[in-house]
This record gives sequence, structure tokens and C-alpha cells, in this order.
Amino acid sequence: MAETTDTKKKSSKARNMAGWIIMGLLFVGLIGFGGAGLTGTVRSIGSVGEKSISAQTYFQELNAQIAQQSARVGRTISFPEAEAAGLPARTLQAVVAQRALDNETAELGLSVGDQVVSQQVLSNPSFRGLDGTFDRTQYREALSRSGISVSEYEDSLRENATRSLVQGAVFTGVPDSVIYGDTLARSAREGRTFTWAPLTAGDFENILPEPSEDDLQAHYDANPDLYTSQEIRVIDYAWLTPDMIQDDVPVSEDELRAEYEARLEEYQQPERRLVEQLVFSDDAAAEAALAAIAAGETTFPTLVEERGLSLSDVDIGDVSEDQLDDAGPAVFAAVNGDVVGPFPTDLGPALFRMNAILAARNITFEEAMPDLREDQAAARARRIIEDQIDPITNLLAGGAALSDLAAQTEMQLETIEWMANDSDGIAAYASFREVAVATDVGDYAELYELDDGGLFAIDVTEIRAPALIPLEDIREDVVAGWEAEMKATAVIDEAEARAGQLREAVQDFAAVDLDSIQENGLTQRSFVNGAPQTFMNDVFDMEVGEVRVLENGDDAIVVRLDAINPADPEDDAFKAEFAAISESVSESIAQDIYEIYTRSVQVNADVSINQSAVNAIHANFGHSY
Repeated sequence: MAETTDTKKKSSKARNMAGWIIMGLLFVGLIGFGGAGLTGTVRSIGSVGEKSISAQTYFQELNAQIAQQSARVGRTISFPEAEAAGLPARTLQAVVAQRALDNETAELGLSVGDQVVSQQVLSNPSFRGLDGTFDRTQYREALSRSGISVSEYEDSLRENATRSLVQGAVFTGVPDSVIYGDTLARSAREGRTFTWAPLTAGDFENILPEPSEDDLQAHYDANPDLYTSQEIRVIDYAWLTPDMIQDDVPVSEDELRAEYEARLEEYQQPERRLVEQLVFSDDAAAEAALAAIAAGETTFPTLVEERGLSLSDVDIGDVSEDQLDDAGPAVFAAVNGDVVGPFPTDLGPALFRMNAILAARNITFEEAMPDLREDQAAARARRIIEDQIDPITNLLAGGAALSDLAAQTEMQLETIEWMANDSDGIAAYASFREVAVATDVGDYAELYELDDGGLFAIDVTEIRAPALIPLEDIREDVVAGWEAEMKATAVIDEAEARAGQLREAVQDFAAVDLDSIQENGLTQRSFVNGAPQTFMNDVFDMEVGEVRVLENGDDAIVVRLDAINPADPEDDAFKAEFAAISESVSESIAQDIYEIYTRSVQVNADVSINQSAVNAIHANFGHSY
């Protein structure tokens, strides 16, 4: 217990980290309560020194890793996919490392007292009864459902807490990196004061001559990327979408009326109000607040803020007069921004602020019928198309060409010369673009689905590689490119000429006809609107008094560094930066030391893995995933 007390005196960061580890391990230990768990008689998958490696722990940890990976990709992954991602190997390595530390702490004679274990058991909400207090029966039943005995669970808690002592000792034993933190903080908080001015082609007179053939040829030869065509894929495709057939899909008026009744709230709605509601403890408090608002001493938003709430917390949305009960008539008689009340609610007396009037909606069946028919016809068209998936797939499997699909089904046959930036027609569908890129000449046609419920199949008949387009075919483009290049060059030349005057002793940007902007004490992280992203890096690379010309797309920037502003160690921003850097570096060093220590412990421990037992556990995932 003395060691536990000592740990509590360490830095808050170490306490947070140790607490996180304990909670994470507890979560792993409790995963599977009430759900599918490990089946079979395998109890151990090996040992590290004198410590057995629990099969249940490995199963639960691997189950958690697969669940996390599934969440990241947005679908349930199979066990073979988990193996391909290396999850079983990484999980086994983590479990072995954990048991190696448990074995090391046992050999060192480290442990926590029963009181620590008891506190963790009593504080776990999974073991509480209906009255909210610890229930020993619930405790035993919960552990039994998870396949863990009471002694095994309490031993795991003790080992987890003991392990955190070791980690806490490492993390709290690394001093703050004061010199490193101070150095980086001074660099990060150092500022620059500078004057800059943009210059564009419209800021000065620049008449371009007519380009000669040599000019155009030189520009064309120097910029082949600008005049090279994209890859072109000539694609025959058969497709069918709901839009193509829904006009011919019959929908009876009875069906439309039934749909109208089912969606009546969309079409028939009384006048409503957007309302906020602030509840008070009693009528006197509510009336006092309303009087203060009326006297101009406070506002409704201020009252909300004083409660530690936001306006979204008190927003009750758009409501009808009936939904507001007693407050209804007053709220509906109010104008935008009025506060009325107090009126009784289920939560107590409340003030109401009316923010907007939503007009009544009264759309008749006849008015709604065109939209209803379109929706119903589209839905039925999607079902019709869905019913054709198997027949069309069978046709393709039997060797049918796309022309056969067009002849034997409602699919339409078309051709497109498609480039990667095309997004018209069928190319507007992401699924088509993905398939088009992945299909080669000669690949067998397959059936794919479109986002709107449509179907398509493609046949890539030709792939034209990117090629330099002959100058005579794109002469206008080359002329435009040459003019853009000449304008950009002229802007830089003009900027250099004016910068040269500034360097020669002219101090005023206005004297060289530049509309300047003064920036004071900006750090390297600052963003300057209208300047390129690398602008501050260039400014920080300058010497005081230096004038530079920087490219800014087709335009230019003239900038002069006026002063270097040292960081102020007494500034709150500097102190925050220093503390964050020092803490982060110390934590990183401590983490490295801890990882080196755990690897050393693991290398020196006698590790034995029963691969047959591991394979038996993996078989459980084969059934579950």
C-alpha cells in the first residue's frame, strides 16, 4: 500500500495514463458479458515464466481488436481479413508482453493490497443490483457468464494495478524536459513584423506582343504536361436505371392515396413556432427573471449561459400550439424574440422565447400526386430492376455479349470515350468510374449496381495511352498558355523592379506604387490571407531589412522584414506552449523507456506458446465471423 500511496503523489499525467491502462484492461476483462464468448475447454495458450496466459483473455482481446477494425472500415471483417491485417499476431504479442510484466512484478515481490482490489470491484457498475449498491450474487453471475471465476478476476485486478505501479514508476521518473521545452517554445512564439504587398497583372500596363511561331513552339516544347491528353478508355456499356423505366411503371390512384395517408404529416401540418424553453425552480424565480429581461437588465441567452447551458440545450424545436399546453396561446401571440411566461411544464415553471413562425402546411392529395407518383414509380422501378439481377447475371455467365443484354432485357447499349475527369452521363456514378478504371481490354463483363438502384455492365474495347497532342490541333490553347506564362513573367519582373527600388533606400511602399499591408508579431504558424501557404516560412527565412519577391500563383508578393520579435517567457501563450512541449517530450521519453523495459522483460522471460490452443481459439472466430 505504501507503493500505491507513493504513486498517487506523482504527476497528474502519470496518474491519467495508469488509470487509462487499468480501465482498458478492465474493459478487456469484462468484454463479452451477456454475449458470445469462448467455447471449448481450452484454459491456457501458454505461459511466461510462472504466469499462465489465459485463453479467455486472448480471445477477448482479439475479439476487441477485430471489433475496432470492423468499426474503422464500417463493416464486420472476417477472421481471414483479421489475419491478413496481422491482428492475431499483434494481439498475442500484447498479451505475452502483459504477462511478462506480471511475471516480473511477481519476481520483484510487488503487489497491491486487498483494499485496492476491493475498491475496484465495488466501484464497477456491472456488479450493482437494482438499488445501485454492490450485489455479490450479481458479481458472481456476471463473472460466470464471462467464463471467469471470482479468484481469476480478482487476481487479474491485482495484477493490473500492480502493473500500473511499474508503469507509474517509469513515467514519473522522467523529469520534465525544461531546456528542450524552453528552446522550442521560444522558437514557436518568436514573431515577425513585416510589410508586404501583392502585385497582379492588372496593377500595371503590360501589352504583350503577338507570339511568333517560334515562341509558341518553344512554349509547347517546354510544357509537354500541359498539352498531353489523358488516358482514354473506349467503353461499351449496357445500363438500366429507374429513371429509364419509371414513366412506364403503372401506379394506381388507390396506392397513391394510401401513400399520401401514410405520409400525411408531410403534407398536412398546423402553424408552428420555433421555441426555446428555460425551466426555473419556482414561479418567483421565473417571474424575477422575466422582469429583469423586461427591464433590460439581462437577456434570455444570458440567463441560459448563467445556468451553464447553451441555446441548443433549451431549444425544443418547432412545436404546435397544442404541444405547448398552457403556454400555447401566449407563445403563438408573441412576435419573434419575445419571451413569455412563466407557464407550468412537467419540469417546473418555465419561460419561453419564440424565435420564428412556421406557416401551416396544407398540401392536398391532388397537389401531392405528381411527387407521390414519381416516388412510388421510382421505388417500383428499383424493385423491377432488382428482380432482373439474377437473369442478367445468368446471361453474362452464359457468354452473352452486351448487345445480347440490350436485345433480351430493358438495358440500353451505349458507348463512351471516357477520361478520368469525365463525370457526365453514366460517368456521374462513382461505381461506374471505379469499375472503368479497374477493367482491362478483354475482361469478361460483369454486372454491377449503381447508387440509384440501377445496373450496368461494361466492355473496355480500347485504351488509348496519354499522348502529346499536335500543336496544330490545340493552337488556341497553346496561345493562351504562352500569354499566361508571359503575364506571370512580367508580374515577377515588375515586382523585382519595385523591390529593387525599396532595397536602394526607398522606405515607403506607396512610393513605388504598392498598396502595402503591415503585419505585427506574427508567428511561423500564422496564416496570412491572400498569401501562399509557404509565405510565413519564407518570411522567417529572411533577415531584418531584406526585401524579397515571392511567387503567388500567376501573381507576385513583395515583402520586407521589419523586425524580429523575441518570445516573451512571461506571456501566457509562451507558458502554455512551454508546458505542453515539456510534458509531451517527457511523456514520449517515458514511453520509449517503458517499451524498452517491457521488451527487455519479455526477452529475459521464459515464454512458451501452445500453438494448438491458439488455433483452437481462432476456430471460434471462424464460426463467429
